[in-house]
Amino acid sequence: MSESSLPVFSVERLPAVGAATLDGPEGKHAATVRRLRVGEQLLLSDGQGGLARCEVVVAAKDSLQLAVSETWHVPQPGLRVRLAQALVKGDRGELAVELATEAGVDAVVPWRAARCVAKWDDGPRGAKALARWRSTAAQAAKQARRAWTPQVDEPVSTKQLAALVRGADAALVLHESATTPLSSVDLPATGELVLIVGPEGGVTSDELAALAEAGANVVRLGPTVLRASTAAAVALGALGVRTDRWA
Repeated sequence: MSESSLPVFSVERLPAVGAATLDGPEGKHAATVRRLRVGEQLLLSDGQGGLARCEVVVAAKDSLQLAVSETWHVPQPGLRVRLAQALVKGDRGELAVELATEAGVDAVVPWRAARCVAKWDDGPRGAKALARWRSTAAQAAKQARRAWTPQVDEPVSTKQLAALVRGADAALVLHESATTPLSSVDLPATGELVLIVGPEGGVTSDELAALAEAGANVVRLGPTVLRASTAAAVALGALGVRTDRWA
C-alpha cells in the first residue's frame, strides 16, 4: 500500500526502526475510532518532515503496539509560503487555515486587519481562538498526509506584518482592484514568500500602501472575487504550478 493512502497519526518524536507504541489521544483514536487491527499499516509523523511506516502487531483498547519498518525525512520546498490570513468571523477563519494547509501552506500568521469583524483579544478568548487555528492546521495536515504541519504564529498588526514583508524574499497581497495578475509576477525560486489575504471587508488603502511600501506586490487571482476563507487555497494552487513547489 502506498504512503498516500495510509492513515497518519502525530507523535512528538519519531521512533526508530523496531518496536514502538502509539498511545495517548492518538493511540486511542487509532484503536477505538479508526479501529486499526493487527496487520494494518499506518504512518507516524512528527510534523517536522519525519515519517515512519509501521504495522500494527498488537491492538489494545486505547493503544497500538507497532513494528516500525522504515523512517525517512521529507525536505521543505525551496520556496516556503507564509500565509498572513486576516481574522474572519465565525468558523471561516478555521476553514481558511484548513484549506490552506491542504493546499500546502508552510506557515500561517493571523492578521488583525482594520476591517476585521472578528477581534482576538490578548486574553483567554484570543488564546482559545489561536488554539483552534493551530488544532485545525494539525488535523488538516494529517488529513492531507503531510509530513510538515504548518506553524501558526501569534496574531500580528499591520505594522508587524509590514516588518515580515520586509524580511521575506517576496510578498503578494491579494486584492480585487489590482491590475497585475499573479500569473505575471516574478517569483523567487527559494526563500520565503508572504501571501496576504485580507478580511471580508477588504484591505484598506492605508494598509495597501503600507504593505506595498514594505515591498509587497498587489495582485489579483482572476476575474472573480473570492471569499477570504478560500482565496489563500486558490493562490497556493497557482503558486504550486508557477514554482517548483509541486514538482
